Amino acid sequence: MKINKTNAARLLDKAGITYELIPYEVDESDLSAVHVAASLGENIDQVFKTLILHGDKSGYFVCVVPGEKEVNLKMAAKASGNKNCELIPMKELLPTTGYIRGACSPVGMKKHFPTYIHHTCLDFPYIYVSAGQRGLQIKVAPKELINEVKAEVCTLFDE
Repeated sequence: MKINKTNAARLLDKAGITYELIPYEVDESDLSAVHVAASLGENIDQVFKTLILHGDKSGYFVCVVPGEKEVNLKMAAKASGNKNCELIPMKELLPTTGYIRGACSPVGMKKHFPTYIHHTCLDFPYIYVSAGQRGLQIKVAPKELINEVKAEVCTLFDE
């Protein structure tokens, strides 16, 4: 099966980053990272989801967290230099990032936003993030991803 490269994959190629594009079966009724991890047969702690938040001081920013975790808004606000923040409404996702729900990649958004990734990513030789389309994940070394998206490693939920 030929896998068409996404914009996120082309950007990783341009940066000289080693990665794999991994397809999975999409379930339109369940776009969760838990479903993605199950489809890939991978540990849910290695399948990260990309969330877009809006802070009262910084504006838009990105949080990348393990798939079944919920970002702690107070911790995300603190990490990003805001007093408070909230997830953006779904209708703002495509115009803000260029991505749709279930396919939001931390790589290759319409513009670069400050990005924060949960520190457990460093516990693994590789993690998965969306490749920018439903049914396709990028398998990449966390340090490579962190460098490419200029992410700050921090704590984004209570452990």
